[in-house]
Amino acid sequence: MAAFSKSIPHNCYEIGHTWNPSCTVSTLQVTAGALEASFKIYAPLYLIAAILRRRKKDYYLKRLIPEIIQSTSFLTANGGLYIAFFCILRRLLGRFYSWSTGFGAALPASYIAILIERKSRRGLLTIYMANLATETIFRMAVRRGMVSPIKHGEILLFCLTASIYMFFFRKDGLQGFAFSALKFIVGKEELPTHSLQAENAYKGAPERGAIESESERRERPQSQPASCRTSIAALTRRLLESVCKRGPRHRCCKHYHDNCISYCVKGFIRMFSVGYLIQCCLKVPSTFRQAFTKPSRLLSLLYHKENFQLGAFLGSFVSIYKGTSCFLRWVRNLDDELHALVAGFLAGISMFFYKSTSISMYLFSKLVETMYFKGIEAGRLPYFPYADTLIYAVSTAICFQAAVMEVQNLRPSYWKFLLRLTKGRFLLMNREVLDIFETGASQEFQGFRPKLDPKYTLFPPAVDVQLD
Repeated sequence: MAAFSKSIPHNCYEIGHTWNPSCTVSTLQVTAGALEASFKIYAPLYLIAAILRRRKKDYYLKRLIPEIIQSTSFLTANGGLYIAFFCILRRLLGRFYSWSTGFGAALPASYIAILIERKSRRGLLTIYMANLATETIFRMAVRRGMVSPIKHGEILLFCLTASIYMFFFRKDGLQGFAFSALKFIVGKEELPTHSLQAENAYKGAPERGAIESESERRERPQSQPASCRTSIAALTRRLLESVCKRGPRHRCCKHYHDNCISYCVKGFIRMFSVGYLIQCCLKVPSTFRQAFTKPSRLLSLLYHKENFQLGAFLGSFVSIYKGTSCFLRWVRNLDDELHALVAGFLAGISMFFYKSTSISMYLFSKLVETMYFKGIEAGRLPYFPYADTLIYAVSTAICFQAAVMEVQNLRPSYWKFLLRLTKGRFLLMNREVLDIFETGASQEFQGFRPKLDPKYTLFPPAVDVQLD
C-alpha cells in the first residue's frame, strides 16, 4: 500500500496532461471533450424518458432542454474540474502525493459538479457512485490480502437483500419507484391490501380449502355453442381457463383466477418474456450499426445467450417467490408477512442464471438508503441535510483514485465511461512514474510511455526519481 506521506517532485505535465504542457489548454480540451460526450449521453436519455413517460407538450417546450443542459453541465464540470484541480494541487503542494493525483483532485471537483445537477437526481447518482466506490474498495482490499472473497458472494448478498426488500413490500414499507417495480415484477396479488378481499372471497366456504369437489366440477356449465367448439381459438381459451381455474388453491391465496401451480408458471412466462425483450433492446444499438454490412448480426440478436439468462433470472425469481409463498400458506394455513422473508431469500437463488455484482451492490445500497430513511422517520437516526452531496463527492473521488493509481480494481464499465468522457485522455497519464507508490498503476498499461517535450519537464523521461 502506498504511503500517503511519500511524494514525487514531477510537474503536472509529466504526470497528468501529457498531451499538452499547458494546464489551461489541457483543462479546456478535457472540458470540451466532456461537454460533447455528456450531451450525447443526456440528450437521447432525457428524450426517450420523456416519450416513455408520455410527457405533455408543455414539458418538451419548457423543461426538456433546460434539464438536458443542467445534467450536461454537471457531467462536464465533473470532468473538466478534475484536471483543473489536478494542476492546482500540484502548484499548491509543490509535488505529487499518492492521494493528490486522484482522490485529492476529484473530491472538490465532484462536490462542485453535483451542486450543479438537479436535486431530484442527486440521490440516484449518489447511490450509484456509493455502490461503485464500495465495490472498488472491496477489490482493493482483496488485492492487498486484507479480506478474502466469498464464493458466490454476490448471490448471497442478493438473497439477503431480496429477502428484506420483499418483507418491506408485504408490509407496505416501500414507496416510489421501488414499490412500483416490485409490484410490476411479482404482481399486485402479493400486496397486503388484497388480504381482506381474499378473506371475503372465501368467507362463505372456509372448509372447502382450495380444491374443488367433484360435484362442483360436474355442476359447472359445460355447454358451449357449436361454432365455439369448432374454433381453435375457443378451444385454446377453454383449455387455458380449465388449467388455471381447476386445481389446488389455498383459501389465503389472493390469485383468484388461477390455481397455485398456474399462478407460478404464468409468473415465470411473463417475466421471462420481459427479461428477454429488455436484453434484446439493450443490444439493438450496437447490432443495428452492423446490420447493413452483416445482416446475420440481426439474427444473433434474437438467440444471444444473455437474452435467455436475464429472462431466466427474472422468470425464476418470480416463480420461486410465488411458489414459496403459496407453499407456506398451505403449510401454515395462513398468509403471513414473514413468509416474504423466506420466499425472497429463496428467490434470490435465481441470480445463478445472471450473476451480477453490480446488481447486488446497487440493490444493497438502495436497501441501506431505505432503512436509513425509515430510521429517520422513526426518530432513531439523525438527518444530515447535505449527506448526498458529500457521499457522492467522496465516492467519486475514490473511483478516480482507482482510475489513476490502480485501474485494475475499478469496474470495467466505469473505466470505459471515463475514457469516453475524456476522449481517451485518461489513458495518456504517465503511470510508469506512479509505479513508485507500489499500487500497480501501470499494470494494465505495460509498455506505454508518453512522448514528452524535454523543454517542459523537470526530469528526463528515462530517469527514475526516488520517493521523498
